[in-house]
This record gives sequence, structure tokens and C-alpha cells, in this order.
Amino acid sequence: MSAYIAKRLLAAIPVLFGLTVIVFLIMAMIPGDPATAILGSYATPENVEKLNRDLGLDKSLLQQYLIWIANLFQGDLGRSYTLNRPVLDEVLERFSATLILAGTALVLCSILGLIAGVVSAVRQFSWVDKTITLVVLVGISIPSFWLGLLLILVFAVNLRWFPASGMYAIYGGGGPLDLLHHLFLPALTLAVVATGVIARLTRTAMLEVLRQDYIRTARAKGVTENRVIYRHAFKAALVTVIPVIGIQAGFVLGGAVYIETVFQWPGIGSMLVKAISTRDLLLVQGGVLVVASAYVLFNLAADVLQTVLDPRLR
Repeated sequence: MSAYIAKRLLAAIPVLFGLTVIVFLIMAMIPGDPATAILGSYATPENVEKLNRDLGLDKSLLQQYLIWIANLFQGDLGRSYTLNRPVLDEVLERFSATLILAGTALVLCSILGLIAGVVSAVRQFSWVDKTITLVVLVGISIPSFWLGLLLILVFAVNLRWFPASGMYAIYGGGGPLDLLHHLFLPALTLAVVATGVIARLTRTAMLEVLRQDYIRTARAKGVTENRVIYRHAFKAALVTVIPVIGIQAGFVLGGAVYIETVFQWPGIGSMLVKAISTRDLLLVQGGVLVVASAYVLFNLAADVLQTVLDPRLR
């Protein structure tokens, strides 16, 4: 197992290196002059030239990349010019809030998706199966940002059960209960689409396993139905679903950009939106690189867990 993990970690190195190249080139291709956007009304030719020298934008793309990657290996992502603080500090502070939101949504969609998929497969062609399938299709089809606005309108504006924005209450907040109160709507919004994907694939995997010969043999030997479903069938189906959950972890992280903007959640997604609008290149590069690296690590963890559960892969 340790050899497999080491092999996968080594395989992730070129992926992360390619990510640095893609992130850097995408930011370099954005039209417009970053120095002019940062300076605004103070963008005189002299000030623009000086800021370009300070940012290193007067050098070639290759030189800029080599300088950035050399600093990256030293743990230095640069300094944000709009916030006047190290990029790494800002990204890590914001990423912790994003992990709370994305982690809660991932746990929520995994539990709900697995339960819905198992129930739908066990009760195939019943009204329960058809209802779950309909709800799943509707959930997958609804845009997350529109669903977030709808939940705000219903539960925050009309019913006033939950707050419409923020991570904590402005006055008298800060405790775990206050965090959960603010977390419910954005986490639910972020989890809806992923729940539908996991539920559909769980149903398909369960139906395939339930048709296997060893399941019929277990039933013929008098094994209870609950034991057949949850001890044998679900465990076998879970091996197929775990990589999908790893992929959905990346989807949840990417979708957090929209949800954080809708709910004014102080995470890395809302930070990236502001950084792009102000052309804070180093902040955008650092934020995107951290999110992409987390996505790679989530998929690596899913692959390792799949190997643990399925001895055939070892």
C-alpha cells in the first residue's frame, strides 16, 4: 500500500507542474494592462512603467514564470498589491473558510446521495424509485447560483429562518451554532447537484451488484435481506462510487466560487472574483493554484481509499 501511495504521489508531481504552467499562461493572456487597472486614475505613463518594473511585467513571459516558480518552491507566492499582504497568508486564511463550506457540502451530498441511490435501487420501479429519480434530475438541472438566490428569497427573506449572507453574525456572533446557522443555506445549495450525480451512479452500481451470482447465492443460503444489501451489495458498489465522490469534491470546490459570491461567504471563491476584477495577478495565481492542488489531492485520497476497500486493485 505504501508503495502504491508513493507511486501516486510521484505521478501527481507532473500534474501540479502542468497546473503552474496553465495558471500562469491563463493570467498572462487576460487582455489589458494590469498596471493600468491597478493604478486607475493614477495611471500616468511614468507610474505605469514603474509599477510594471515592480511587478516584473517588463520581463519576458519565460523570465516571469521562472521567477514565480522559483519563489513558489520557497513557499513565497508573492505579495498582493491591492491588499498589501503576502498572498500565501491571504489564500490560506480564505481557504479555511472555503474548506468549511466545501467540506460540509461534500459530506452532505455523499450521505444523501448514497442513501438515495441505495433506496432507489432496492425499490426499483416503485413510486419511491420514480420520485427519487425525478428529484435527482431536477436537482442536477437547476443552476446552483439560481437555486442559491431562490433559497435566500424563501428561507432568508420570507421565512427569516436563516441569514442571507456572511459566515458569522455581525453583532454577537462567532460561536459554532452561529457558524452552522450561516452555513446551512450555502452548503445545501452547493451539495444539490453533487447529490444528484452521486445518487444516480450509486443506483446504477447497486443494480449491477444486485444482479451478480454471489448475491443470489447469499439470498438462497438464507442470508437476511438487510445483510445482503448493506454488507455485501453496498460495500461492492461503494468501490465504484468513491472515485466519483472524489471528482465531485473538485466540483464542489469549483462551485464554491459562485456560491460564495451569492452568499457573501468570505472564502477563496469570493477572493478570486475580487482579485480578477482588480487584476491582482499574484493573488489570482496563488488562489487558483491552491484550489487546483487541493482537487488533485482529493482525487488522490479517493483513489487510495478505493484501493483500501477493493483488494483486487492491490
